[in-house]
Amino acid sequence: MNIHPMTNVHPDAKIGEGVKVEAFTTIEGNVEIGEGTWIGPNVTIFNGARIGKNCKVFPGAVISGIPQDLKFDGEESTVEIGDNTTIREFATISRGTKDRGTTKIGSNTLIMAYVHIAHDCVIGNRCILVNSVQVAGHVEIDDWAIVGGATAVHQFVKIGAHVMIAGGSLIRKDVPPYILAAREPLSFAGVNIIGLRRRGFTNEKIAAIQEIYRNIYHKGYNNSKAQEVIEESLPESEEKELILNFIRKSDRGIIRGGADKDEQ
Repeated sequence: MNIHPMTNVHPDAKIGEGVKVEAFTTIEGNVEIGEGTWIGPNVTIFNGARIGKNCKVFPGAVISGIPQDLKFDGEESTVEIGDNTTIREFATISRGTKDRGTTKIGSNTLIMAYVHIAHDCVIGNRCILVNSVQVAGHVEIDDWAIVGGATAVHQFVKIGAHVMIAGGSLIRKDVPPYILAAREPLSFAGVNIIGLRRRGFTNEKIAAIQEIYRNIYHKGYNNSKAQEVIEESLPESEEKELILNFIRKSDRGIIRGGADKDEQ
């Protein structure tokens, strides 16, 4: 460990090998930090934080503060952050409430400056939340999602895997997997073709995803009819099952259509 003498690190905190803690940082007692992690200056890590290996936490970040939720009654809860995740300047991450007991952030995820992640959220692996994204409580964001800067996410919203959302968006409804979302109100703007290609999706898989979304957004079906047509007429695939399960489980309903075209 390499802990600057001008820090306030509680002796009960569990600090892994190779951790470096810079000056003027405060770490409370019920905290665990994995080996190789760097904690920058002026960081505050409250009780309940569980930070993985080889993470980077930049100046001014506040991790595991109590929820900004009037129903919170002092119950024990946590923030769990995976390995190789970066938390940039002045990001704030609240710990969970009795609803889930934890706020979770996956591995290899980038949380940029001034992002707020509220209580009981679940953020997946390899996600990117760009500067000043504001995420309300109980939100779920699946793996590989990218949320553009200054976006506000309503509580209980779900954002699917491999989604890319335009900066400055207001997300009030669920955003299904593999798509681009933009405009106001937030709407389907095509399949995230470039992102999927970068992640190794074949042209055949991308074409199959496009056909699924043509049925959802471009053929005039309501959601129930679109699901029925997709289930009965399109070939089985992991992507088809993920999309259909996401829509079936959507409590808030999915975002509207409205793309000028479905080829991006």
